[in-house]
Amino acid sequence: MNNDLQVWFNGKLIPQRDATVPILSHGLSRGSAIFDVLGAHVGPEGPVAFRMDDHLKRLMKSAELLEMELAYSTAEIIEAVKATVKANHLGRGIIKILAFWGEEALMNLVLDSKLDVAVFAFPESEELVLDTKHSISAGLAKWRKLHPQTVPVGAKACANYLNGYLARKDAVSRGFDIGILLGTDGFLAEGSTESVFIVKDGVLMTPPLGRVLSSITRLSILQAVPEIGLTVVERPIPADELLAADEIFTVHTGTKIEAVARFEDRELAAPGPVTTRIMQLMDDIMQFRNERFMHWFQPLD
Repeated sequence: MNNDLQVWFNGKLIPQRDATVPILSHGLSRGSAIFDVLGAHVGPEGPVAFRMDDHLKRLMKSAELLEMELAYSTAEIIEAVKATVKANHLGRGIIKILAFWGEEALMNLVLDSKLDVAVFAFPESEELVLDTKHSISAGLAKWRKLHPQTVPVGAKACANYLNGYLARKDAVSRGFDIGILLGTDGFLAEGSTESVFIVKDGVLMTPPLGRVLSSITRLSILQAVPEIGLTVVERPIPADELLAADEIFTVHTGTKIEAVARFEDRELAAPGPVTTRIMQLMDDIMQFRNERFMHWFQPLD
């Protein structure tokens, strides 16, 4: 990690090494932080963010679902993102916005104060590899996705990712790249940090919202594929349909689409014919070759 990067921390740009909180801060000791992550790209006329408006809506929705309030408005965070990108001369990279209680909370579980905010801008590097084209392997996690009546799964909360951590750890221990979670109802949910799509007999399917995170990349797929004559069926997908899928791919911020070449003991076309078409569509969008989706990019200069 590059400690020379500048971080926007509660209204000021400071070196990343100085962006610290007490070990007993509520965000760390209680796991109460929320965050969002979006892509930065080099556009035709300068740096741009991919769907920053939607990412910030989700950040604010996460706070609302958890009955929290940020100390800064959406407009202020947009300016913070721009300042952080400029200070770090960011080209292709990742922007991470973290909202948290930085104050110590030894015994107090519920705080009334507003959340601190930090904005990070990380350039693509050997550690942060983006836009990869390779296929992946996936296994069915032994853990189940958090039930929406236990915590709001629509909130992008740090604590919720302990569930994803366990799924990924289980998958890696069995020789897979990622783990795919079923819900407590036995239907397909998502990966640790990925939304999941399957194709069967040419039909593209993904689980509906309600038990999975409202992924911005997932939303982009849903909105973009009619451009190439496809539609997505959003419905509960039982485990046996997942296991019998012709194609499986995952989507997330860092790499828009990754085809699954092996799922459990099955070898799959990776990418298969439907996945290939969607990958080409998204590549055209992300490389600014499709005018219809240029509004998805917001200037950062």
